[in-house]
Amino acid sequence: MTQQYQSLDPIHIVATVEKLSQRIAARFPDASLHTVCVQLLSIAQRSQDRSERIGRPLYWMRGLICAFLILFLVGIGEVFIQHPMEINDAEINEAKQLINLLPLVDSCTDIVIVLGATLLFLVTLETRVKRSRALAMIRELRSIAHIIDMHQLSKDPERVVSTLAMTDVSPQIDMTPAELVRYLDYCSEMLALTGKLAALYVQNFNDTVALAAVNEVESLTTGLSRKIWQKMMVMYEVLGHSQ
Repeated sequence: MTQQYQSLDPIHIVATVEKLSQRIAARFPDASLHTVCVQLLSIAQRSQDRSERIGRPLYWMRGLICAFLILFLVGIGEVFIQHPMEINDAEINEAKQLINLLPLVDSCTDIVIVLGATLLFLVTLETRVKRSRALAMIRELRSIAHIIDMHQLSKDPERVVSTLAMTDVSPQIDMTPAELVRYLDYCSEMLALTGKLAALYVQNFNDTVALAAVNEVESLTTGLSRKIWQKMMVMYEVLGHSQ
């Protein structure tokens, strides 16, 4: 039996975010949370192309690297051809000749070190380019997560059920307890989808730095959702007592 659920499907993620945007617009048409969800939807719609672009090999870069390495090796070969080692077996056994070989050995060592460093730089160049792109996209999602948290920050359950008089500068919440629960639930769903979009970007890109950044975003969204659910539990108790 073929396993169907082995990777995240960007089409389904987009459909889920779009449905959530419609739900928020239907219940809270004037809330700025809907604007944030529309922005998240725009990011989700570009996520499939972004994810594929990160995972796709950069053949043009690989071609340039191969061409550079060939030219580099040809240049080294030209140096040795123009300056051959004119040493016979009898002279090699002499201590004086060995001393004369030391500068040549030192030069060869320097060449090997430079060549190794160049090879390491070129081999990891493609990964570093992809990593830079992935981190930029992940930072965008981290910002979205903080914006979502800002929208629920003032939605304190005590402001809905408390009899304490409000001041002129107190945050106004024109919601019933049931509406506040639904608003907080929407925030939690948006945070969960933000974490899924971050995971989608590295689904085809196995890089430890990018994976660590995704784990940070997922930890952030999970922590923020945990605070929201604490508020929701308070509201559920209020709703339960009122019934």
